[in-house]
Amino acid sequence: MTKSVLYIGNNLSKKSGYPTTLETLSDRLVQEGYKLYKFSDKENKLIRLLDMCWAVIRLRKDIDYVMIDTFSTTNFYFSWLTSQIARLYKLRYIPILHGGNLPQRLDKSPRLSKQLFQNSYMNIAPSNYLKYEFEQRGFQAELIPNIVEVEQLKFKHRKNLTPSLLWVRSFRTLYNPMMAIEVLHHLTKEYPKARLCMVGPVNDSSFDLVLELVKKYDLKNNVEFTGILSKEDWFKKAEEFDFFINTTNFDNTPISILEAMGLGLVIVSTNAGGMPYLIENGHDGVLVDKGDSEQMAAEIIKLIRGEKLEISVNAREKVMRFGWGFIRNQWIKVLR
Repeated sequence: MTKSVLYIGNNLSKKSGYPTTLETLSDRLVQEGYKLYKFSDKENKLIRLLDMCWAVIRLRKDIDYVMIDTFSTTNFYFSWLTSQIARLYKLRYIPILHGGNLPQRLDKSPRLSKQLFQNSYMNIAPSNYLKYEFEQRGFQAELIPNIVEVEQLKFKHRKNLTPSLLWVRSFRTLYNPMMAIEVLHHLTKEYPKARLCMVGPVNDSSFDLVLELVKKYDLKNNVEFTGILSKEDWFKKAEEFDFFINTTNFDNTPISILEAMGLGLVIVSTNAGGMPYLIENGHDGVLVDKGDSEQMAAEIIKLIRGEKLEISVNAREKVMRFGWGFIRNQWIKVLR
């Protein structure tokens, strides 16, 4: 008998140009024979919330499971409300955990967190970091990594590294894009022609701060801003660069980092949140302290001078384990 799944989350990838977890996982499950309902593609947040809630009510007799993408900010309340409607109708709901700041949300909203996560059919953690943090607070969680479409990742072995940096994220204070400019500033002292490409949409005033730093350090000729690029376009852009830098202050297991690992870029990241659970420092990437731009620049210089050149090969081997072929049976077991 075909199982039916209602997937609640961000279904805006056609508008944003970035495939979401909802889209990637849904497509794979459809290929496996599941019937999927996806909500919501409404841009207005209030309308999107109402659309999600109505979907649970309207489809309650037609579905076997409700999967809910769960984040730490406004979306947390979306997840809580839709989960409680699912509880009302005795539906099996499965929060899929996202965002490095989610543990702080558990501490900030203990009552709502208990209602959401203790009554679920199963909580799915895409990283050992979130699994550990949830279990420390008394919530059970099963580890199923996010899917990386590894077949799309063309590996380029970078044997002679250059001071060329790629940054892919939205411009949000949370992700500390200003640090990327500081890192570049330190690198230009050693390599005046060092360059940085920053890919992603503008979400808050951090972009203005980035522009101020570019002007302050006279880096206009060293920095490129592309705005939003499709996955295919930033993959192509990545061929021009050797390092992928991650400057965030909070994180879980960003798909963009996994994809960069698969493309052969050398990862240099802060040690925020789940990054130490993903990257083995010195083996398949390099970790530095949050906010320490001098340390990040120093590590990049060491790598350029020839240290640990096997890092990108090790990273590629690791990311291959995030392909659907490795994860498929775990999801089928959950949705049996």
